[in-house]
Amino acid sequence: MRQPLSRELNNLLERGRDRQLRLAVTGLSQAGKTAFLTSLVNQLRHAGVEAQLDLLPAAREGRLLGAQRLNQPDLGIPRFPYDPGMAALRDTPPRWPEPTRGISELRLQLRYRPAQQGWFTPDIAHVTLDLFDYPGEWLLDLPLLQHTFYSWCQSQQAGAHRQALFSEWLAEVERLDPAAEADEAKLAALADAYANGLRRAKQAGFSDLQPGRFLLPGELDGAPVLQFFPLPELKAPKETLEALPDTSIYSTLAARFRYYQQQVVRPFYRDHFRRFDRQIVLVDVLGALNAGPERFEDLSSALRQLMQSFDYGKRSLLTRLFAPKIDRLAIAATKADHVTPDQHGNVVQLLEALLAEPLKDLRFADIPVKALSLAAIRATDAREVLHEGKRTPALKGTTLEGEDVLVYPGDVPNRLPKPDFWQQQGFDFPSFRPMPVDSEALSHIRMDAAIDWLIGDKLI
Repeated sequence: MRQPLSRELNNLLERGRDRQLRLAVTGLSQAGKTAFLTSLVNQLRHAGVEAQLDLLPAAREGRLLGAQRLNQPDLGIPRFPYDPGMAALRDTPPRWPEPTRGISELRLQLRYRPAQQGWFTPDIAHVTLDLFDYPGEWLLDLPLLQHTFYSWCQSQQAGAHRQALFSEWLAEVERLDPAAEADEAKLAALADAYANGLRRAKQAGFSDLQPGRFLLPGELDGAPVLQFFPLPELKAPKETLEALPDTSIYSTLAARFRYYQQQVVRPFYRDHFRRFDRQIVLVDVLGALNAGPERFEDLSSALRQLMQSFDYGKRSLLTRLFAPKIDRLAIAATKADHVTPDQHGNVVQLLEALLAEPLKDLRFADIPVKALSLAAIRATDAREVLHEGKRTPALKGTTLEGEDVLVYPGDVPNRLPKPDFWQQQGFDFPSFRPMPVDSEALSHIRMDAAIDWLIGDKLI
């Protein structure tokens, strides 16, 4: 939906003055995007009152006055559900906010006192912060833009554990002749079986799942554009397959794949992702570690592909106005409250090892990037208890079923696990309820560090 001309001009002026910032909060499924955004808005709104933001200089020095929600610029995008999220956290017992299932947006105005006063410095300054949230499943479609249908089919060869989740679909698709004439009803049934396999894989803890819209189809549910799937173990050369008639199974699926690329994925990338200034990628590295080696490697593969899809670069006045690029990036391991504080450093080192190659490329390009661990909304208290005759770090929390538990999570490796690690690792993280909200500001771990890295340079 096109904005009124006056609003577009005002946005252009604010961007020219560098007083407007677009922040994308992205991450794969179960990484905690909704919790992060809810906490981010909460911390900024209460920055001048109760929020504990000691690692954010503007808050620590008493200069950050808080934030106010404004009407968002794009009236065609749903507003991020901050109020329902806070209501869930304040419920009895507290509940996690419902995950968002589509694009959402929220605009804040931050007011602060500049650190240095001068003739031309206002007593009170402001920054407009546009927050964007996208389903993690849709993010995984961005790498599809680098593929042809043939190369995508080649890339979708799954390991044994994952293949078992697609057994129903594989039993049928392996009997297909790519040169045979396409049967619409049969293709629709096979696409539905493939989507069911993706859903089972998601439930089993896998991350690298394409196409993402099969998991959250939205308005495309039932449309032919979602009725395609990869053809495993193609034996004929690419040239032979691409010369098949338009009515063949291969050509029909390839046409739908191209349409999906051009009419679903590319507009999503063009209209949204290429407009971001800052980005935080949330990663449930502990959940993948808990799920085992194949899920852990699957997460690594998904992240490597994902990091190649974004447009990074230095911003000048012209790029700020007409061709924004992501000029600062945070990569955060979430759910830091699922391990004891002495393990947080290991979590960060493991995250950096998991993303070693993308991080090298970003740093070579001189793009500021920071890895950290955080818990956007705390679910546990750290304790030190007497266990088996010695003082041992532990966590106290309440499971989703309402049981109060004391857990000893164990040690997190500070590098990529070797094969023998998986044979002896003893992680079994329960899923915790959020802690009861006893103040206006939510309790967190290192949200202030994340906020400082992402927007702190705009508050001086």
